[in-house]
Amino acid sequence: MKRFFAALSLVFLLTGLKAADSTFVIVKFNIMEQIAPSVWRQTQKAFEQADSLDAQLILIHMNTYGGTVVDADSIRTRIINSDIPVWVFIDNNAASAGALISIACDSIYMRPGANIGAATVVDQTGQKAPDKMQSYFRSIMRATAQSHGADTLITATDTLIKWFRDPEIAEAMVDEDVYIKGIIDTGKVLTFTAVEAMEHGFCEGIADNVDDLLKQANINNYVIEEYKPTRIDRIIGFLTNPIISGLLIMAIIGGIYFELQTPGIGFPLIVSILAAIGYFAPLYLEGLAENWEIILFIVGLILIALEIFVIPGFGVAGASGILLAVIGLTLSLVNNIRFNFEDVEGKSILVALLTVTVSLFLGFILSLWLGRKLFTATHGPLQGLALTSTQQKDEGFIGVDVKQLQMVGKTGIAYTVLRPSGKVRIDNDIWDAKAENSFIDKNQPIVVVRQEAGQLYVEKTENSDPS
Repeated sequence: MKRFFAALSLVFLLTGLKAADSTFVIVKFNIMEQIAPSVWRQTQKAFEQADSLDAQLILIHMNTYGGTVVDADSIRTRIINSDIPVWVFIDNNAASAGALISIACDSIYMRPGANIGAATVVDQTGQKAPDKMQSYFRSIMRATAQSHGADTLITATDTLIKWFRDPEIAEAMVDEDVYIKGIIDTGKVLTFTAVEAMEHGFCEGIADNVDDLLKQANINNYVIEEYKPTRIDRIIGFLTNPIISGLLIMAIIGGIYFELQTPGIGFPLIVSILAAIGYFAPLYLEGLAENWEIILFIVGLILIALEIFVIPGFGVAGASGILLAVIGLTLSLVNNIRFNFEDVEGKSILVALLTVTVSLFLGFILSLWLGRKLFTATHGPLQGLALTSTQQKDEGFIGVDVKQLQMVGKTGIAYTVLRPSGKVRIDNDIWDAKAENSFIDKNQPIVVVRQEAGQLYVEKTENSDPS
């Protein structure tokens, strides 16, 4: 009903503006790409601009083959709840998610030769998604068409507004099993041409361009304020794309993996840090990633590092670190407000979790494969990245410091706690060592019992001269 009165107000406003020769303010923005988080971001910015300018109309200039269901649903909800009338001009295609957004608008105009429909949900491989997802999208399309619930509106100026969109037709754009006599047979997904869309109430007019559209709508004295994304908006939109987010997660994992394979702090760690910044920074600026979610991720990495470098074995710290890191990455993709998840739909959390877990898994597998290629390459462009030659003992090469071989039988003290690895001090020199039988406390007297593969093994002793 609200949309009915919005249209009625627009008609009276047009009549009044014509009489008073006032300027009609229109905010226009383009959807000329795949529906993704970047488009949802631009939609919010454009609507904010329209509110600030007290615009009388928001006009979407569309040419898209579709995109993500989650972002399309967010855009259509914003349109349905808008106090300012929203029109769309389909400049060629309004397929899939684009059809949903178009049907949500108050008026649809199409260029000759344009199409609307083909809204079957597909996965990333282009295959038809499971029926559960199809059913959900069918209900969204049906509900969107039903939001235009009045029949027709004939004003005092004899202006006719087609205000009814058949929900069954909207559903047929998704479901190939829907049969509508004279419109679509079973086994086919419905797509309308401009003429067919007009005939069946899914188009208010056919126009060559935006100026022609406004002329047909009897809007003559107008100013168009076009929303144009800034460079920062484009960068943020690019980085928040689910595919790019997944690649950044893979880079984080890959950087950490290769850093663990090499001593010191080097290029892999820098790549991992830059990928983490690229992942969290745009989400933080978007208001998705909050401070506590980023802290969860950092704490998770710290626990994983402690498990690897300090605590022997793999236990609570490592498992907790992995869990916290995954939670931090996942919740950063979810539009929650602090710890309040009441307005967050389950599908948003599921999509975020799948993005993170699949990316982590692929990143780990790719790191293992790439690591094997790098560290075992004997020919080709990668052969110089790793040392593959061997030094044989019978050729005079010794893999252990000669002085280390002389440590067996010597005594000293535990320089750090050995649990079982740590450091010992012998003859004022510090050595890496491992406790042979049990943990050894700091400053406990020790004796070297054996040396094997470059590793000193020590035991506690009560008869040591800790020099």
